[in-house]
Amino acid sequence: MTDRIPGAEPEPTGLPPAQLPGATGPLSGHAAPAPAASEPVPPAPRGTVILREILRGSVVTTILAIVASMIVGGILIAVTDENVQRTAGYFFARPQDMLVAIWRSVSGGYYALFQGAIVNPGADSFVKFIRPLTNTLGFAAPLIAAGLGVALAFRAGLFNIGARGQMLIACAVAALVTFNLDLPMWIHLPLTLIAGIVGGAVWGGIAGLLKARTGAHEVIVTIMLNFVALYLISWLVRTPGLLRKPGQNQPISSPTPASAQFPSLFGPQFPLLNWGFPVVVLATLIVWWLIEHSSLGFRLRAVGENPNAARASGISVQRMYVYAMVLAGALAGLAGMNQILGSVTSGFDGGIDAGIGFDAITVALLGRSRAWGTLWAGLLFGALKAGSFTMQAAEGIPIDIVLVVESMIVLFIAAPPLVRTIFGLPKNDADRSAKGRAKAARRRADAERKAVA
Repeated sequence: MTDRIPGAEPEPTGLPPAQLPGATGPLSGHAAPAPAASEPVPPAPRGTVILREILRGSVVTTILAIVASMIVGGILIAVTDENVQRTAGYFFARPQDMLVAIWRSVSGGYYALFQGAIVNPGADSFVKFIRPLTNTLGFAAPLIAAGLGVALAFRAGLFNIGARGQMLIACAVAALVTFNLDLPMWIHLPLTLIAGIVGGAVWGGIAGLLKARTGAHEVIVTIMLNFVALYLISWLVRTPGLLRKPGQNQPISSPTPASAQFPSLFGPQFPLLNWGFPVVVLATLIVWWLIEHSSLGFRLRAVGENPNAARASGISVQRMYVYAMVLAGALAGLAGMNQILGSVTSGFDGGIDAGIGFDAITVALLGRSRAWGTLWAGLLFGALKAGSFTMQAAEGIPIDIVLVVESMIVLFIAAPPLVRTIFGLPKNDADRSAKGRAKAARRRADAERKAVA
């Protein structure tokens, strides 16, 4: 017999393998060992879950978009500063000089922005201390009103680019209808305000009607109506007997009658803050209730979410388009009235909108097309506008820097995944679904290429 090496194959016994000693299985009478169960993953602490959800929210993304824009603005301030440029020439010899120059330019610029937009810490009286804030509120009023018009159209699935034209027509209608009347203020002011709002509503309703009846794209229609309104009002202020100021050769309208001007809210020492701002806050409250709590607002939101589903549920999509543009035009008209009844009372021309019609798009985007979000976004842009003048006067920083900051805010707001990537925030469901759709599209493209090959 041959000796066997330990650990080698056992000697044949004539028994089936399942009945060998130590065998396991259904034939052996021994139960097979159960696979090791994986350890349960403990749930994340509730505080961590709440923090993650907060970081995924749109509020944090919006705030960080503003922070990122301010950082970009600070870089531009430093790059364009003469002292920074001078110290950069000998950076490697004395790097601290350049760092100090950068700090002084950026901190000085943003301090001047704060000083011109919020409060003036160096003022020698309370009126001068608080006046920057009142200037911010005055600049913000027309921005909020026009932004509400754009935001309301957004909620109905429409992109209203025509706030400028709606403001211009509102101003023209108000001037043609009421400027030549001699009425007491309690009649003249409301009448002028209503005339302007109606003018803007009609001009916005034209775009809504064309969208509803012909399917014309509202972006193209509103852009073209902007040009129509601009050239129309330019003709009106050049034509004697219409809007041109009597005895004046310059293309400018008559001044707003004193009885049709918004009274100052806190006295003549705060010239930019008038009763137009409380009217805009009231309009914000009305728009919020209309969109969020009324049946009309529900139908507008339903059309904005899915017009096909809204149509299938019995909602008249065409009618909602008209309603949305009429309301958007009315709010833009309110913005125009804040201009000619409050800020600009010495007459106006085709530049009365002052870019507010296009800034309203930015305000609505920053406010996430929500009424109160638009209010806060308008206040922010009003602060940037009020502070930009102080930045230029005190620090010599061009106003264009503020415009770049506003543009960067729009860029970051339009690209939330970029903001989350920059600041290392957790991705939300929208980011993951977009990434999944992109991967699926790439897989389909690869499969099509292989099929063709």
